Amino acid sequence: MLDINLLRTNPELVKENIRKKFQDEKLVMVDEVVAMDKEYRDAIQRADTLRNQRNVLSKQIGGLMAKGQREEAEKVKAQVKASAEELAALEQKEEELQAEIRKRMLVIPNIIDPSVPIGKDDSENVEVQRYGEPVVPDYPIPFHEEIMKSFNGIDLDTARDKTSGNGFYYLMGDIARLHSACLSYARDFMIDRGFTYVIPPYMIHSSVVNGVMSFAEMENMMYKIEGEDLYLIGTSEHSMIGKFYDTILDEDTLPRTLTSYSPCFRKEVGAHGIEERGVYRIHQFEKQEMIVICKPEDSPMWFDKLWQNTVDYFRTLDIPVRTLECCSGDLADLKVKSVDVEAWSPRQQKYFEVGSCSNLGDAQARRLMIRIKGKDGKKYLAHTLNNTCVAPPRMLIAFLENNLQADGRVRIPEVLRPYMGGKDHLEKA
Repeated sequence: MLDINLLRTNPELVKENIRKKFQDEKLVMVDEVVAMDKEYRDAIQRADTLRNQRNVLSKQIGGLMAKGQREEAEKVKAQVKASAEELAALEQKEEELQAEIRKRMLVIPNIIDPSVPIGKDDSENVEVQRYGEPVVPDYPIPFHEEIMKSFNGIDLDTARDKTSGNGFYYLMGDIARLHSACLSYARDFMIDRGFTYVIPPYMIHSSVVNGVMSFAEMENMMYKIEGEDLYLIGTSEHSMIGKFYDTILDEDTLPRTLTSYSPCFRKEVGAHGIEERGVYRIHQFEKQEMIVICKPEDSPMWFDKLWQNTVDYFRTLDIPVRTLECCSGDLADLKVKSVDVEAWSPRQQKYFEVGSCSNLGDAQARRLMIRIKGKDGKKYLAHTLNNTCVAPPRMLIAFLENNLQADGRVRIPEVLRPYMGGKDHLEKA
């Protein structure tokens, strides 16, 4: 959410940013907010005037009554009553205007970084760099579900038909162990990079949801717990950033660098695209996440460090990846800048997303009141960032395809072997 002062002082900048994001239908909201904000401030000013008048008149009543001037005192009382009625109406107006202003401010997009490429949608995202050489072996790479089945490692049918429905699965045996190994290795990988390990709550209140994401994302992503003010998290970023709700952080305790494990639950309303079968797009998965709370001037540096962590993690598993700069039209409204990390698929002979790194500037901090107290005692808003280290079982697609051998076995990279009981290969069932 933007600072209201930006709309007061430079509404054209806000409008130009909206145009860059190809959301012209929101342009009218800027003018509406500016007009309502003026009306709101005028109402506050008038209310303050009435309160001052009321105090003066109230003192007059006491003086008049002391002098026995009852008739004059009654006239002043009538003025006080009229002021009180006007004041009540103004206070209600302030409340209504404040709600209307906030409703619009929540959907006016954040100001994007000048380096963000301008484009309408994800088809105009820009490749930044590739890491590792994409390889297409001279033997066929089966669909990932078939690879998993060759190890008796997945059961989609039972989950779909008996227990849970589409988008759920059973992982079993070595495939389940591999899934957990990737997460355990990611946990230790991030701890070794100086991040504090956290297991967060898997449900959060609506006040936190409204602080960490846009309404459109919430509607399409999150599962609501019936009859309670609780939502299942779609990513641990939600509860991790929420941990700092209404918090003032001393400047010398920053940055806060946390890495978290959690299951994630997503409705995936309207989701479509590549690899709908198998475990590419699902309602339940697990993730090792990272977040940073820092001073505004440090967030660009941390942004680059965060996405590099993901690249480094995948490269230690011998999986070629690339970074893709998200264009303006592909950025969620809260984001200042975002990079996707994509892994190479030898079967499809193209890359697919396995993680996303985002700098949200002070947008989440403003919504959640996450502030920093400087050495001079002054308070200002923090910057928040988040990034996926790894999110299996989707990442298992890239792992299995890139480590599948001609004989059907799957090679286990050296860094993962301690988490797999020392195995160097998965053997077919």
